[in-house]
Amino acid sequence: MTPVSSTREPNTGLLRLYRESGWTQRQFAQEINRLGTERGTPLKYRSPSVHQWLGGHVPREDVRPLILEAFARRLGHPVTHAEAGFPPPGGATGRRPATEGITDLGRQDMDPSRRGVLGASLFSVALTVPNWPDVAGRMEAVQTGHTQRVGMSDVDMVTAMTEQISALYAEFGGRHSRPMAAAFLVNTVTPYLKARAPEPVRKSMMSAASDLCYLAGHMAVDEGLHGLAQQYYVKALEVAGASEDHLTYCTTLRGMSVQAVDLGHGREALRLADAAAAAAPEAGPRMRAFLAGQQAHAAAQTGDRTSALSHLRVAEAALDKAESRERKFVCSYRLPALRYHTGQVLYALGDVRGSTTELAESDKHRNPSAHRTRVRYLSLLAERQLEIGHLETACATWRQVLDIYPKVQSGQCDQSVTRMLGRIRPYQKTPAARALYERARTAVPLTGRA
Repeated sequence: MTPVSSTREPNTGLLRLYRESGWTQRQFAQEINRLGTERGTPLKYRSPSVHQWLGGHVPREDVRPLILEAFARRLGHPVTHAEAGFPPPGGATGRRPATEGITDLGRQDMDPSRRGVLGASLFSVALTVPNWPDVAGRMEAVQTGHTQRVGMSDVDMVTAMTEQISALYAEFGGRHSRPMAAAFLVNTVTPYLKARAPEPVRKSMMSAASDLCYLAGHMAVDEGLHGLAQQYYVKALEVAGASEDHLTYCTTLRGMSVQAVDLGHGREALRLADAAAAAAPEAGPRMRAFLAGQQAHAAAQTGDRTSALSHLRVAEAALDKAESRERKFVCSYRLPALRYHTGQVLYALGDVRGSTTELAESDKHRNPSAHRTRVRYLSLLAERQLEIGHLETACATWRQVLDIYPKVQSGQCDQSVTRMLGRIRPYQKTPAARALYERARTAVPLTGRA
């Protein structure tokens, strides 16, 4: 590929990073191509391109973030444009008000013509996550719009709507509920943020907006839009800090950890989970359990058995002390979630059989109307039942999945059912597996069919 421009001297910054990575030029090119595919923009770079970059040619602007992300994942720390010897990214400007950023993000998400661009944004382990002291209490001045003065009744309405959207998402998935959230964010919530209001009301409205941003990020994860999810999550952190809402700030960090651990980025997941716990020193028992359970999962993925089991014990003890009511929908950690985390920890530590027991118990205690969650976690249970050789039991669990699946519109559920088809295909000589396979073929998305 033809480079955009060149310099007279080798790129010493890029050379240093390349040598530190231990890659060959071929491996470097392959990693860039892999990240391009992950982003939705397949690339075909080879060793000669890497040789040119190291020699001073500047890669295309849209490829530079992939190079930085590749080094960040390889080296375990963020890498900046300057460190790699690249010019600053085009259009870089000063920090804009958080409310303005919410409007822009929501409008892009509402626009069908932008969906492909948003979907192609890359999950980044090098994402800059604002610390609590950097955002706490920083309520930027915004220009008052034409919306009339708002009060606590408007805050209550936003909170109630967010909880309703969250309930729809839990039951049916994010494919239809996320556009609803984006439209509500743009058309109702951001005008409220610009309206005249007493300071306590305004802070409460900012807190409600941060909850909605967090929920939108969670729903973007459900659709596999991981770069978009990170944008929503960072905005939720900023607005939660501005309103001094510790609960949503910590919950969002935890959500980012869940996203990272599910994508296999254990170290980043643990960093985020630990940051969430550290930022919640006065959390109640349910919140402590909520945060410790995720710390356990992330620690187990990094292979730290001692820390993982210790965090699980903390989560279990805290949940025993929790009261029956939560303050907000964002922290509803209960026994099914704890059993799920226990199952994930055991699996990461090599106890597949113990993991299946915990996941089965988790489903027994789960709300039967939480269709999206049940499809995902029952699918996980069936995969692990098959892994320990319990084919008939796995088929029975997958039949439950197929009973629920038509009720949801969810990217993660689509992936779960598509995986089912691949896992069960080799076992078609068994009647239960053959019947399941034939049923699944008509259920999975067209792109996942054999």
